[in-house]
Amino acid sequence: MTDILAELDWRGLYADCTDRTALAQRLATGPITLYCGFDPTADSLHVGNLVPLLALRRFQEHGHHPIALAGGATGMVGDPSGKSDERNLLTPAQLEHNLACIKPQLARFLDFSGAKNPARLVNNYDWTGTVTFLEFLRDIGKHITVNSMIAKDSVRSRMEDRSTGISFTEFSYMLLQGYDFCHLHQTFKCELQVGATDQWGNITVGTELTRKKAGATVWGLVFPLLTKADGSKYGKTATGTVWLDPKKTSPYRFYQFFVNADDADVIKLLKSLTFLSRDEIAALEAEFKANPGARAAQKALAREMTTLVHGQEALNAALKASEILFGGSLDGISEAIFHDVVGEVPTKDLEQVKLEGAGAAIADLVVHAGLASSKGAARKDLEAGGIYLNNTRVDHTRAVTTNDLLFGKHLLLRKGKRTYAVLSVS
Repeated sequence: MTDILAELDWRGLYADCTDRTALAQRLATGPITLYCGFDPTADSLHVGNLVPLLALRRFQEHGHHPIALAGGATGMVGDPSGKSDERNLLTPAQLEHNLACIKPQLARFLDFSGAKNPARLVNNYDWTGTVTFLEFLRDIGKHITVNSMIAKDSVRSRMEDRSTGISFTEFSYMLLQGYDFCHLHQTFKCELQVGATDQWGNITVGTELTRKKAGATVWGLVFPLLTKADGSKYGKTATGTVWLDPKKTSPYRFYQFFVNADDADVIKLLKSLTFLSRDEIAALEAEFKANPGARAAQKALAREMTTLVHGQEALNAALKASEILFGGSLDGISEAIFHDVVGEVPTKDLEQVKLEGAGAAIADLVVHAGLASSKGAARKDLEAGGIYLNNTRVDHTRAVTTNDLLFGKHLLLRKGKRTYAVLSVS
């Protein structure tokens, strides 16, 4: 069995451990059962969830037994970690919907049918929902001091801000997460919890509770938060969060997010998010340094991540969509993919009646689309061969009719190599 801790070190995925030496000694004796929790705060996981989720897969590929926990109970309370304000509590219906959405996403990344070390998917509401308040206070709360809870960064930072503070509900969150670890140890002999560094306080409550209730030694291991070179969180764009659900972030936009990764971040992302080998990443790094303008590392990152999250077919579609903005053929393009592209370029409405009968002069449409300032300028561009309709070069004699509409709705105009506009009929 290869050394998973050394693998995490090389990939920049090791931040801290409750006792690394003891954990390394335990790992050397054979497979370990570990878990990571994912609260259903939204109806999809996002790019920021990938590091801990893929860590479970890395452990599984090293022969260990991963448990993915969907937080049906903890999601009802809300984790204060990394939050400056109190969360809005979700309704039971919202939580049920979110759980139903994220469970298939969790299942996508792990092997639940492996003969030797199949993964498990559990919901902490199954063992927390029936516990009464008094039972929780006596059996769980009794073992953890308020002093230690106040010392946790997630609590202390909120208590220091008198304008917001922290409710008893969120203050109690770490007890619920600690109870999860204790229960999973008793039920599945789970010995390790993993998560990002913002989970350190919650994880250590679990190790302490398990030690006091079960007399057992268990460990916590945390990864660095996924951040950009400037320190900001990775997985956000100008338009919002990059989701794993293709209905919320299309495979094309997902691909574009990674292909546009900053030069300062791309090698770190290849190590932390992909399953490429050391030799493969070293080769990409050498190619990147020799010719950064080719963006070979970013393209490899985007291909790996899109395939991992959405599959090969979705990657092929994303690549096809990307080719459109580089003059690629529109043959075989789907309407959904085209709509992704439309969102990337300026779009104007066009009355369909102008395309009926003999159609509209191409020069008029070029001006209407904003690709030329006047009909004379448009004619010059057309005569020079610089105007394209649906990525096919046209000349000034071309009339455009409803037969040219893509999906019966759109015209794609291009001036030169990369200046695009879309006309949509109304």
